Amino acid sequence: MRLAIVKLSALGDIIHASFLPQIIKKHKRDMQIDWFVEERFADILENHPYIDNIIKLNLKDKKNIFNEFKNIKKYKNRYDKTIDLQGLIKSSIVSKSLGNGCGFDKNSSREGFSSLFYKEKYHIPYHENVIYRNYLLTCKCLGINIDKNELFLKDKSLFYHPSSVKKIKPLIKKDKKNIIIIVGSSWESKVYPKEKFLNIVQKMDENFILTWGNEKEKNDAIFIEKYSNAKIAPKLSLDELKALIDHSDLTIGGDSGPTHIAWALNKPSVTIFGPTPSERNTLKTDINLIVDCKKKIDPKRLNKEDMCIKDIDESEIIALAKRLLNG
Repeated sequence: MRLAIVKLSALGDIIHASFLPQIIKKHKRDMQIDWFVEERFADILENHPYIDNIIKLNLKDKKNIFNEFKNIKKYKNRYDKTIDLQGLIKSSIVSKSLGNGCGFDKNSSREGFSSLFYKEKYHIPYHENVIYRNYLLTCKCLGINIDKNELFLKDKSLFYHPSSVKKIKPLIKKDKKNIIIIVGSSWESKVYPKEKFLNIVQKMDENFILTWGNEKEKNDAIFIEKYSNAKIAPKLSLDELKALIDHSDLTIGGDSGPTHIAWALNKPSVTIFGPTPSERNTLKTDINLIVDCKKKIDPKRLNKEDMCIKDIDESEIIALAKRLLNG
């Protein structure tokens, strides 16, 4: 049996679905799994032993979008089932182009019209945890018996090439706990203030490693490094970032793809939530903890101007970090 997974973007959303191939092959060992993804995020899935083929798309380039869909049609009817985990009109058209599409119904997606393009559709409440939503839809589409405990017993779901370890090894210390700080995120309102990150670093005598993805984040990292013993990591590829987090003792950061890598690798983390719903946007476990603004947030009505993350006391984060480090 051949399966196509359509999860085009963004980084965190892909990470939240990365565990599915291992679940699927646990129940259906002979399943071939191909994953359709935007090329700028494809590296997060590289080296995944449960994915047979990664098909990279460039649907962001509007000038080339016609050719991209023309290429997608080359795969039409190649799959026994196509599962659209995105639930957007663009992803549903990709699913329709592949054939035998299965997805969320009109009341379960941000863009309800996407359901018009599926052969099968299922109602899974939009407010439900995103990881559980992915799991539920996949189980329903493939006729797998649902056992939520599988989510808490998963193996690692991201992988990296051994060569990536060479670049990050010098950053790791053996005499201290290694803590990764993810200084940035996709929205300003999801970024924890650099001054508060600095306070965390100054109050914990550990090896802090500051990661960044753009110049704004690099400048914030430089500020923290200037007034502490923290060290800035060099510019890392996604593969190298996976290796770094896997070799660390703890990751701390906002609601962003890099922070969620820790969950996918079964590594301890503290995720700091501002204007996004914490109970929906990650799976809390014994080693993956959350700090949030302690307010009810409607995932369909997010306010990107809500800067409540600035009010989160760093002492809460320090307390959770020490709990995780001390086991």
